[in-house]
Amino acid sequence: MSEFILETRDLHRRFHMGGGLLQKQSTIHAVNGVWLQVRRGETFAIVGESGCGKSTLARLLLRLIEPSEGQVHYDGRDLTALPAADMRKLRAELQFIFQDPFSSLNPRMTVERIVGEPLSVHTTLSGAERRARVAELLTRVGLRPEHADRYPHEFSGGQRQRICIARALACGPKLLIGDEPVSALDVSVQAQIVNLLEDLKDEFGLTLIVIAHDLAVIRHMSDRIAVMYLGEIVELAPTETLFSAPRHPYTQALLQAIPVPAPGARGARTALGGDIPSPANPPPGCKFHTRCPHATELCARERPVLSESAPEQQVACHHWRTIPAPDATALHIETRSAAAERRFALFRAASAEKTIHPNKEKANDHA
Repeated sequence: MSEFILETRDLHRRFHMGGGLLQKQSTIHAVNGVWLQVRRGETFAIVGESGCGKSTLARLLLRLIEPSEGQVHYDGRDLTALPAADMRKLRAELQFIFQDPFSSLNPRMTVERIVGEPLSVHTTLSGAERRARVAELLTRVGLRPEHADRYPHEFSGGQRQRICIARALACGPKLLIGDEPVSALDVSVQAQIVNLLEDLKDEFGLTLIVIAHDLAVIRHMSDRIAVMYLGEIVELAPTETLFSAPRHPYTQALLQAIPVPAPGARGARTALGGDIPSPANPPPGCKFHTRCPHATELCARERPVLSESAPEQQVACHHWRTIPAPDATALHIETRSAAAERRFALFRAASAEKTIHPNKEKANDHA
């Protein structure tokens, strides 16, 4: 058995727009030649600015949309070559948590029907067994069994996201992808959901892929991070390596943009000039060279490839050897990390308190 549960090979996705009578057709290069390997049991994060292709890549990984080129291999099987019937059977092992918990829930279905639908499709459980399983799943994600008779509009954002998680766990998946699973939630509720995902990952033996832009959340919960820019992976590294020694100028700029939770604390910042290029008309060579303070003529002419800069760290930059990694102390990385850790620890402690005193009113009902 391979150590990698999921692999992509030169994955591309292009969207064609326009092309009417008086309009020239344009092509959006949403994902452009992505190579990834995700290990079994790890939490793998994909980060980048809005519009960089993270969500498109997430949907490609589970074949929710078809690639223009390339392959996605899951457990040794090429998903892109599977017939529709075989792919449908495999869906029980591959689950997705969407960014907006309200739009991803059918407003005309009760929670019992929403969470129980995967069980109806992929199992032969009786009606009573299915209802019992739904009650068990709701309890596991911090809701009450009686919530099964309610509709999505009767819940808060945090509770709706818990319903989505329960639905994703219904058939015992092996791989779970969360596309910005906490970005639409309040900060306090974000911590609850992140802690819940961590607990469920350990309990169910999941491999978790998280798409996000909140780097504090990512550092707290991920093992490795891939950084995307305009549809390409520009850096890939273990979490602590990426935060302590980022090599790509774009990664450095992202880390320096994290707010510092200390009055008066300021660190050096990488100046990014210009606007984000259009994915319909990406620049030649390195896609980042139009905004990079270290760009040269070589960057405008030749596209860099991912190359190893340290053990398990890869970077797509012509000049990474001459670009010094910013000092973590000067960037207040540790200050940011400590603040995030306190934020998540607060809710871990609250969860433990509710476990010790189960008769107390559940804070989840007000999430």
